[in-house]
Amino acid sequence: MVIGERSVAARCGRLCIDLHVPISGDRSREQGGQAEARDQARSELGLEHEGRGQPSGPRKRGPAVSRARPDNGGKVLLNVEDVSLAFGGVKALQQVSFDVYEHEIRAIIGPNGAGKSSMLNVINGVYTPQHGRITYRGKVRANMDTHEAAAAGISRTFQSLALFKGMSVLDNIMTGRNLRMKTGVLLQALHLGPGRREELRHREFVEHIIDFLEIQAYRKTAVGRLPYGLQKRVDLGRALAMEPQLLLLDEPMAGMNLEEKEDMCRFVLDVNEEFGTTIVLIEHDMGVVMDISDRVVVLDYGKKIGDGMPDEVRNSQNVIDAYLGVVH
Repeated sequence: MVIGERSVAARCGRLCIDLHVPISGDRSREQGGQAEARDQARSELGLEHEGRGQPSGPRKRGPAVSRARPDNGGKVLLNVEDVSLAFGGVKALQQVSFDVYEHEIRAIIGPNGAGKSSMLNVINGVYTPQHGRITYRGKVRANMDTHEAAAAGISRTFQSLALFKGMSVLDNIMTGRNLRMKTGVLLQALHLGPGRREELRHREFVEHIIDFLEIQAYRKTAVGRLPYGLQKRVDLGRALAMEPQLLLLDEPMAGMNLEEKEDMCRFVLDVNEEFGTTIVLIEHDMGVVMDISDRVVVLDYGKKIGDGMPDEVRNSQNVIDAYLGVVH
């Protein structure tokens, strides 16, 4: 399967129209000293330049330009085969199969209780299925736990925020670098020699993520003091700090207002397009799903009832019945 050209405007256009938000023009959010905050951060790190591959100056969010997804010949990054999961007599997943191509955005949708979050929990090792298998990057991952999943390049956000509310934005995102730490706890605590040099390298990486997510002005602010939409950005930033090849997003736009949702939509697209990160997301907002997803799989009562391109899924009678019910 070859995923062809689609512009950010085309993929986000209907959503932006629904929200009455322009999709062209200067979308810079750099206000109120954000540039100064970024310069201060880089000065603390001893950086004279912006860093590898980072945009200089304020980051613009428009006008949108077309981009071509890499022609990978339909290379499969993740393959879910005949997966079943039960909790006692409750069947959360029943023989579910689907695949995810490299560099695509793959959505999992379905009514409440359909098994969507359980599916993500199987993929990143929270749950071990009773039947079926997960193949990731060409290798069968049998009984993979969460630590092994993270080490393999799978990162995850959850429905409920699990941030450290008393810690700063910077420190919260830094926790995502834990697996990349090579020096021991003692050297890190003493902040000397190799420990200090390693921390500075990781902080430089995190500063780029903060810049990317346009939260420079809040880098030293305790997360608990931020609005919900900004906390969701921090949660995304922590997941990105792990440098994932596969990013699992569990309802990344839940609870957001219209402007926050439109911004998060653009960040998800940018992560996919600029970083080349493969994304599997759960989202209840069908406008978002249909606009930004390359393919959609639909679950209902733990069973797969639909799989295909957004328009195919949108017009599927099985999907319509699952969401609206069937008249008997």
